[in-house]
Amino acid sequence: MKKSALWAFMLMLVTALFLAACNSDNSTTDKDKEKDKGDSTKTSETAKNKVVTFGTDQAPEGVFDPAFNGSIVDSYIQGFTTEAIYTVNDDLEYVPNLATWEISEDKLTYTFTFKKGVKWHNGEELTVDDWVFALETLADKDYDGPRFNYVENIKGAKAKKEGKADKIAGIEVVDPYTVKITFEKVKINNLENLWSNPMPKKHYEGIAVKDLSDSKQVRANPVGLGPFKVKKVVDGEYSELERFDDYWKGKPQLDGVIVKVIDPSLAAGAFQNGEIDIMDIRPQAVKELSALKNVRIEETNGVAYSYIGLRFGHRDKATLKNVADFDKFKSKELRQALLYAINRPAMIDAFLEGKANVANTVIPRSFWTAAEESDLNQYAYNPEKAKELLKSAGYVDIDGDGFVEDPKGKPFKISFGHYAGPAAFEGRSQAIIQAWNDIGVKTEQATGTLIEFNLYNDMKDNDDAALEAFFGSWSTGADPDPSGLWGNDAEWNYGRYVDAKNQKLLDKGLSEEAFDKDKRKQTYVEWQKYFNEELPALPLWENMDLYGINNRLQGVHINAVGFQTDVYKWYIEE
Repeated sequence: MKKSALWAFMLMLVTALFLAACNSDNSTTDKDKEKDKGDSTKTSETAKNKVVTFGTDQAPEGVFDPAFNGSIVDSYIQGFTTEAIYTVNDDLEYVPNLATWEISEDKLTYTFTFKKGVKWHNGEELTVDDWVFALETLADKDYDGPRFNYVENIKGAKAKKEGKADKIAGIEVVDPYTVKITFEKVKINNLENLWSNPMPKKHYEGIAVKDLSDSKQVRANPVGLGPFKVKKVVDGEYSELERFDDYWKGKPQLDGVIVKVIDPSLAAGAFQNGEIDIMDIRPQAVKELSALKNVRIEETNGVAYSYIGLRFGHRDKATLKNVADFDKFKSKELRQALLYAINRPAMIDAFLEGKANVANTVIPRSFWTAAEESDLNQYAYNPEKAKELLKSAGYVDIDGDGFVEDPKGKPFKISFGHYAGPAAFEGRSQAIIQAWNDIGVKTEQATGTLIEFNLYNDMKDNDDAALEAFFGSWSTGADPDPSGLWGNDAEWNYGRYVDAKNQKLLDKGLSEEAFDKDKRKQTYVEWQKYFNEELPALPLWENMDLYGINNRLQGVHINAVGFQTDVYKWYIEE
């Protein structure tokens, strides 16, 4: 993921992450414009007004509070309009932002002290009540967002979620600027897993928790703490943000920011014409954008990866538990065969212009906890090995149609899903389907076509039967703990993989023993070796983060978690 203010939101998503955040598709170019590259002298009206435009290739869902967000584009907007208790530096360390903290000797209680004089966009002062309101909302039984996991470790949060308590017992307000949070048990990342975004309590006054996510206060008239505030939203087209003069770190140097939806195939022309100033770009755009004199390309090894999820069950939303009751991918040999069948280096060259690295683990290389490649099975492309594994597991072609039956002699077929987007998405999807068909595993595209992104996310959330296997991208944020996606009962464990050893190792990596850094790494290496052998999902590649930036835009700081560090320092240099 990217960005300091934004890092925590990228745990969602997916989504998956980040979900559409992955730089893994092709874009087409207008060859007629080749002769005009580098000759742009056009200046947009927004430049004169010190307004910059951030381009994105996905439309936002229009959710402006991080507690309810499920889209990477909404997260980008929130990166300009919201603030968190803590932020993440270039070394992936958590550092104070809105508050500082002290930890008790027994490591169970954290005392937070908030800065005074921080203003919401509506002029109200931030107090601990706003943060407590957010924590209590996420633990409410009527809360319909995906962030309960960020408060569930607080003492008494689960009791409130289950309707057994009116308040979270582990929260003690000392005064308007001081609050104590007591956790259920000692975990090394209690702080990192604690929800960090206050909610404007007075702004939401009178709205039932069940109605918050669809309220105009969240979707039409948001109030934040960031350097910019929402001025205007045109659904499916753009969001206009204006400077917040009372921003607590100082008056922003820009007048505003526009977040605009743009076809990535038109990015070069948009940069050339001054229509956009910064964009999270696709690998296919690098060559064309590099030829523009008014644009610079910045790239970094990020914390995002792509994978293929496999369905093992469903989520019981009443108990918040994942239930493993789907046996299609029960065979480890089948899972290994499916990975051996995919030519990942060729896909990286074909669909990412080489701007990625083959991944055999789901902890990116950027982390100190990443396992050495020598510790992992490499799963180099080997369709013959894949066929051998299938045969050894009882998947053989009985009727001679070229496709295997399952060990019980019944027809075997995989429904594979992929979200819609630029041209490369179709090619990427078909390459995976063809790879599996080539080893005799009949595979078809779920729903017969690529699926609209937001619908795709809904289908994953609701364990849609059509998504037996599915393409996913994830941006980890700065915490190396992988349990947010791979824990047995994690909400974003979209495959609903449940395994006792998996959970035991993940718990060990967060235990009091893990305060010893060497022991924690050893545990996570052991977990990665287990994951790499069992393959509850198929790692594909680690994505490189790529940005196109108009040279007139200065002050942008890029690191492994993004581009939105201190956006109030951005300025225009004509």
